[in-house]
Amino acid sequence: MRCPYCGYHDSRVLDSRPAEDGAAIRRRRECPRCERRFTTFERVDPAPVMVVKRDGRREPFDRAKVLGGLLKARGKRPIPTEVLESLAAEVERQVRNLGEPEVPSSRIGEMVMERLRGVDEVAFVRFASEYRRFQDVQSIVEEVERLRAQKDREEQLRRQVPLLPLGEGRANGKHDSGR
Repeated sequence: MRCPYCGYHDSRVLDSRPAEDGAAIRRRRECPRCERRFTTFERVDPAPVMVVKRDGRREPFDRAKVLGGLLKARGKRPIPTEVLESLAAEVERQVRNLGEPEVPSSRIGEMVMERLRGVDEVAFVRFASEYRRFQDVQSIVEEVERLRAQKDREEQLRRQVPLLPLGEGRANGKHDSGR
């Protein structure tokens, strides 16, 4: 690997470890000429996925663009960058696992919003306002009301007590034949 500082054609690997949930390898390197250290990432080079934009243009999927949108939506919210990087990696993994050569940008935006909703509601509304291009305050209010209703439904489900714990009686589809 060429040194990014002095351009020397070789470097020594000091440390290797998995990164991005095993989707990449992070290598810490040192240049034998200038002795400066730098980090490289090794990833599989997947088949290109084209994103179909609203106006019909096509461009290659770029996780950095997803992350950029997330960083803008975060603003000054207390969300660690690592959380957003992980979210962007999840979206990329889902997009590539679709196995489709082209994916509409709207579908990618929905994937991002689905994940961001559970991370930070303010960042979600910021991202949604840009992504959905709200035309007025009423549109934003409606989105916040949908978010609140979904949050209420999820909270109600969390508070429900199961009638029988799984593994007992008929809850798991088995009958007690010993009686």
